[in-house]
Amino acid sequence: MRPEILYPLFADISTIKGVGERAHKLLSNLVGGNKIVDMLWHLPSNIIDRTYSPKLANAIPGRICTIVAKVVEHIPAKNSRQPYKVVVEDGTEQLILIFFKVYAESIAKALPVGQTRVISGKLESFNGQLQMAHPDYIVRPQEIEKVLKKETVYPLTAGISNKVMGRFMEQALARIPNLPEWQDKNFLQQQKWGSFNDALLAAHSPVFASDLESFAKERCRLAYDELLANQLALAIVRQRVKKQAGRNLCGNGALRKKILDKLPFNLTDAQQKVLSEIYAEQQQPYRMLRLLQGDVGSGKTIVALLAMLSAVECGAQAAIMAPTEILAKQHLETIAPLCEDIGIKAELLTGKTKGKYRKQILEDLQNGKINIAIGTHALFQDDVKFADLGFVVVDEQHRFGVHQRMLLSEKGNKADILVMTATPIPRTLVLTAYGDMEYSKIDQVPEGRKPVDTRVLPLGKLPEVVAGLQRKIACGCRAYWVCPLVEESEKSDLAAAEERFAALQKIFGDEVGLVHGKMKEKDKDAVMEKFKKGEYKLLVATTVIEVGVNVPEATVMIIEHAERFGLAQLHQLRGRIKRGFEASTCMLMYSPPLSETATERLNIMKNSEDGFLIAEKDLELRGGGEILGTRQSGFADFRIADLEVHKNLLQIANKDAKMILEMDPKLETTRGMALRTLLYLFEKEDTVRNYRS
Repeated sequence: MRPEILYPLFADISTIKGVGERAHKLLSNLVGGNKIVDMLWHLPSNIIDRTYSPKLANAIPGRICTIVAKVVEHIPAKNSRQPYKVVVEDGTEQLILIFFKVYAESIAKALPVGQTRVISGKLESFNGQLQMAHPDYIVRPQEIEKVLKKETVYPLTAGISNKVMGRFMEQALARIPNLPEWQDKNFLQQQKWGSFNDALLAAHSPVFASDLESFAKERCRLAYDELLANQLALAIVRQRVKKQAGRNLCGNGALRKKILDKLPFNLTDAQQKVLSEIYAEQQQPYRMLRLLQGDVGSGKTIVALLAMLSAVECGAQAAIMAPTEILAKQHLETIAPLCEDIGIKAELLTGKTKGKYRKQILEDLQNGKINIAIGTHALFQDDVKFADLGFVVVDEQHRFGVHQRMLLSEKGNKADILVMTATPIPRTLVLTAYGDMEYSKIDQVPEGRKPVDTRVLPLGKLPEVVAGLQRKIACGCRAYWVCPLVEESEKSDLAAAEERFAALQKIFGDEVGLVHGKMKEKDKDAVMEKFKKGEYKLLVATTVIEVGVNVPEATVMIIEHAERFGLAQLHQLRGRIKRGFEASTCMLMYSPPLSETATERLNIMKNSEDGFLIAEKDLELRGGGEILGTRQSGFADFRIADLEVHKNLLQIANKDAKMILEMDPKLETTRGMALRTLLYLFEKEDTVRNYRS
């Protein structure tokens, strides 16, 4: 139940005086919700200083001025194209007030001849005459204090003026109850922060331009409250996951030793470190839920296999789930031969597995004859039953929903879960979006891998690039040609790919293939198979080749209109030519002129292959929304916190949340009860509900 103290903040915005049906709709869209609390998170974007109140003779045109002047005369418009004018003067100079499309009666009422009025607006000079078009304020002299101040300006929408927004916000701010302090007193003193209420009121009443910045003291306090609510909610979920009973599935190492002896290479230090983290967790009495991040070609599959074999050594089964059939087959090609050599049975199960063969696989899974199942979402269909599924690997985690991951793990007997991604995720997003998981990363590539020679070229150099490609293909190499993401105003991505394919076919004949997202899975697989076997030397593709395709012989990639791609996507695409140990080349072709951001993006790609650095830069340039692909359901959408500015506060909140739950796991102390209020304030009650259940 939401604490009673928060009821005023969760009332509907229709309870604010003046918010009718039309204003309700506009306001809800503007502030991102229909509750009073949504208004409170809608912070000002600017301030207008109305304290400049000179005599007209000394006034500076171009500035906002508040003038005290006497109304001299009204000059009505002669026709509809002319404005209505009012002449006022303050004893030093005259000022003409200009009005377009305004009723004469209302102007006469607001500005009676012979009366003194306070007038505020932007002062202009036209042909040596001072003018002010549509003053923002016209009030009586006794009301001057209402005008002569710094006015807060909010982000607005058509239909709601700043004056109206100010009136609504004043009522919303008046509803803030006296909330208990949930932050540590010493920490507040150290940061020189006031209470939540003071910070919120101050954030809505900025005095200087610096008060509007994300690094302003008041905004930092509010951002930290939001980040702590996020981290505490995720820590509660992680704690709950940890309390799920698991089983000790760390075997005797016999099978793993056989595999390691057969490998033609040594594991990197990073792979060994990650494996030791996984093995340690497999020995724990609770279920594992761990995120494994590793750049393209860093050797995640072999780590996954060794972790699965650890469970197989204990007599359990393991499964690895990939988002596409191509990826699942690729895992089979890596895993099955190694398993066969040591007497372990690994089988593939996808949507295409049909008839007697499927029936046999289902029987073998149920009676335990298959040790490792490799497949797509077909693995979690109702008729798939395991004898004893103890370990689940989910590859390219962001392509699956949490629901799908849970469906597969439910088929197991207290199964451990390892989720893997080759999309480097910045540390800040790991904490906020994947905070319910433990975290490992392979930050090293195998020895002998040569760096990719990345070049940035204008599209005008296309003939030279094609000539170079002909020479490379004549020498036996294979290449990708990635067609651009097409902007809405143009033709479709597919049309661009087909056009490029037709042009290249005239040069390369039958050696060029085409693959795109609109193709049926079996047709796509057939083209990829021909490319893998070398029947096609050049593959023209849309971004469907972004994830996981393994063709070590492909050492050249050309990306058209590279400026239209995000950094994370460019990095993923380039990863396709880092599979082997041959030197490789990536051409990023752009259409000039480039924007500043696009130039920076392409330069980062040219100068770095570090996926984690690239991910951090991508976050800086684009924000977090696009980086995680389809895992939007779990991505925290912050109302106040800005991950780039408040990165250090996120780290502190992460540590604080862990410490809070270590000392007060049920949130029962005075601070614990206040923190419950914080969770409800930032609408984390689903987490609280799960926690309590």
